[in-house]
Amino acid sequence: MKAGKRLGVGLLAAAMVFGVVGCGNNNNETNSAAPSGSASNSPEKSPEKSPEKSTEKVKITYSMWGSAEEGSKTQEVADKFNASQDKIEVEVQAIPYENYMTKLNTLATASQLPDTGMMREDGVIQWSSEGMLNDLSAMYEGSDSKPLDSLAYKYQGKTVAYASANEILLLYYNKDMFDKAGVPYPPSVLDKAWTWDEFVATAKKLTNDKKGKHPGEDGFDSQSIVQYGASVENLTWQLEAWTLSNGGGFYSNDGTEVRIGEDASTEAIQKVADLYLKDHVAPLSVGQTDDGIQRTIIAGTVAMATNGAWNVGTSLNAWKDAGNHYGVAVLPYMKDKVTLNTGGANVVFSQTKHPQEAMEWLKWYNQEENNWGLISSGIWMPTLDKWYKDETFTHKWVDNPNFPPYEEYKSAVVDYARSSAARPASWFFTNHTTDFNTLLGSTLGDVWTGKTTAKDAITKNLEALKAANKGEK
Repeated sequence: MKAGKRLGVGLLAAAMVFGVVGCGNNNNETNSAAPSGSASNSPEKSPEKSPEKSTEKVKITYSMWGSAEEGSKTQEVADKFNASQDKIEVEVQAIPYENYMTKLNTLATASQLPDTGMMREDGVIQWSSEGMLNDLSAMYEGSDSKPLDSLAYKYQGKTVAYASANEILLLYYNKDMFDKAGVPYPPSVLDKAWTWDEFVATAKKLTNDKKGKHPGEDGFDSQSIVQYGASVENLTWQLEAWTLSNGGGFYSNDGTEVRIGEDASTEAIQKVADLYLKDHVAPLSVGQTDDGIQRTIIAGTVAMATNGAWNVGTSLNAWKDAGNHYGVAVLPYMKDKVTLNTGGANVVFSQTKHPQEAMEWLKWYNQEENNWGLISSGIWMPTLDKWYKDETFTHKWVDNPNFPPYEEYKSAVVDYARSSAARPASWFFTNHTTDFNTLLGSTLGDVWTGKTTAKDAITKNLEALKAANKGEK
């Protein structure tokens, strides 16, 4: 999606912008606006308007990045909330993406911040550390369902935001390529997940040069590959999953110490690079563009590729409708089974005089029924745990022609997302991730082409990476 590249952290926040403002027609074109998130797409009835009362409603503002038209569409969603009760009136404030954080900083300086709004994933902890966000720890007390624990942004033990949508990293694969090669599909059940070595061995069977030779066979020509077996997305933030899987990580559990220099972390990154450099099962990728599924599965050049769950809705539905066949599976693992959760944040700013009312709006706004177009299309996944635990809700979500078969998607996505393998991406608890990821991305540039090793590159820049984690330039 268009905003994803600007964020540099994935597609989630972009989906949040477009999802609640689209036309609700399940448009699945790549880089297009997402389907409507309005309640009119909900499988349940819209709330009835409460009787008129003489008491004046508390007025709160909700900020979002987007055009005036997108803001108008989001206001239509807010109007459904406004009509559902007689205590709160929500006004949507749309700010162009390019000016969004600048505008918020200006409003903060003038003590004129909105009551609540959207926040970039990589800005939540920084704003919280500066006292700009309210504690939302009690927001779901008394509710029959709350967001998955892995979707809470936490600072000093307090929940300061919840993701507006859930996303996890998956393994996608081209079923036709597997069938042609006579190779069993990747496992969709976590207990049967492939080891890294099994993943590489399978990728070799699916990698062909122009003579039909595979890596390791006599006569194989790595310069004339016509089909690759695998691609592991190496955008910086997604690499964290592999460092964690190998027993390392980017940071300590509280986000205050850098672990990227540990052998387990550098080894994991090198294994990803070696898919191209040594194993000859993956195309060259330099970690710069957020269009991995389009460049691999959809392009018809790669048999399996890792990336986020949002790709079902943003690109794979249209590809499937054109007569192609894909599946979803759990990620392979090195030592520990790991996938990452992520999702753009909704916050309540500390300058508000109405924190309770702001939280009431966010709780309503974040209900799946009010963003059903995004969920039913496969761009978003639900945040509330009832959609993962109660099969009545799961069927309502997953028994859907936009998705792969129910049992496959349920095990590879629904069950996977609430398993012990699902861990929050580091911006859920770590400050200064923008600077850290930017520096790490540039540090790894020569690793992908084989000019240096991951260990040497990271060791050379380790002190600078530690400084970036502390917010030091």
